[in-house]
Amino acid sequence: MQILSSVFFFVLAIGVLVTVHEFGHFWVARRLGVKVLRFSVGFGKPLLSWRRKNDPTEYVIAALPLGGYVQMLDEREGPVEDFELDQAFNRKPVLSRCAVVIAGPLFNFLFAIAAYWLVFMLGINGMKPVVGPVAADSLAAQGGFEVMDVITQVGDTETPTWNSVFLKLLAGSLDMQQLHVTVQDAQGIERQRMLAFQTLPAGIDRENLLDMVGFRPYRPVLPAVIGQLEPGGAADLAGFRVGDEVLAWDGQAVPSWDDWVEIVRQHPDQRRPVSIKRDGQELLLTLRPARMQTPSGDIGRIGAGVEIPPGFGEDLVTTVRYPLFRALGMGVEKTADMSLLTLRMLGHMLRGSVSASNISGPISIAQYASYSAGIGLVAFLGYLALISISLGVLNLLPIPILDGGHLLYYLVEFIKGSPVSEQTMMLGQRLGIALLLGVMMLAFYNDLVRLLS
Repeated sequence: MQILSSVFFFVLAIGVLVTVHEFGHFWVARRLGVKVLRFSVGFGKPLLSWRRKNDPTEYVIAALPLGGYVQMLDEREGPVEDFELDQAFNRKPVLSRCAVVIAGPLFNFLFAIAAYWLVFMLGINGMKPVVGPVAADSLAAQGGFEVMDVITQVGDTETPTWNSVFLKLLAGSLDMQQLHVTVQDAQGIERQRMLAFQTLPAGIDRENLLDMVGFRPYRPVLPAVIGQLEPGGAADLAGFRVGDEVLAWDGQAVPSWDDWVEIVRQHPDQRRPVSIKRDGQELLLTLRPARMQTPSGDIGRIGAGVEIPPGFGEDLVTTVRYPLFRALGMGVEKTADMSLLTLRMLGHMLRGSVSASNISGPISIAQYASYSAGIGLVAFLGYLALISISLGVLNLLPIPILDGGHLLYYLVEFIKGSPVSEQTMMLGQRLGIALLLGVMMLAFYNDLVRLLS
């Protein structure tokens, strides 16, 4: 069921964003007098096609939903009647052709602005950035961070949620400079902390950014109370019941559910006495966690879930919402920030200072699509905005066969006064295809590694 959900929302997301992108090309081409022969969402065999009255364009939904294209009248792709020559794409001035090409990525950015606009008006739910455990001798410890610090501002940017903190920390880590952070300490006093990213070695791992910084989000202590049992699991077979509170494992006190999870994971196939409280009475059970193999080693598992008390953690949740025009400004700002961050990440990957394992492929994108859709409309809109920005940025890269590659050709044509030769364009296309295939293979490999781990 999860696989079907991932596939459905992946196809939905890609379908929406490809349509937006290709509509940009289509709309500007038509406005500049270019005849559009086909508007296709997807590649391959047409599943559905239609024409509108007095409209020369064929509209198509094709079998492979991983892209799309707008086919324009062009003498390089076939003969053109004399009376239609003024509608041929290749006959248009170079600036007009640039406008048609750049319109696709531009519409992706406009879509992201609109999506973020809605997100900021509807309200973003997030966790308040309250600092939890601070690792000794870490960057955070050296910068003065303490447990229960509430991060209110990173640099000049307000950070009402952990997500906003994470993005600003990521950007700051790329600069490798000192980053000033404003917090409210446990007594409610505003204080200044700092993170000296310039002291870190080059090539640091940003996949676990908070571990690199040295703090984790604060999590209130969750009692070790059984909330659910897997039939036939180790806990069920040992006689545990829903509502049992775990007190001790082999005489070792269990103060929280996190501690209980860690104890179970560390003791596969080890039979030990477990002290519990049930209906006000202490009982002693014998538990043997089952052994489960993982890529990082064998762990214990008992088939039990935690009981979440009513209202637990609600004071750590916040909703960020803005009025109409402020939300629009935030949408523009967010789109610009994420576009710049994407470009900077790509640049650091090329230099080797950021791992290429950060590149995600269709499997990860599909999983995130299903996950965000399961949270709700706001989360899914935010996901669509992020993917739309990625499509816009990637398509503007100066790689042949992408929009940015065509813009590069037109820039050369504008400078030298004549089009790039067909031989040069064919060579560029081969190089572009080889490069994109290499990136796709890397992204798919990263997906498989994440999936298996």
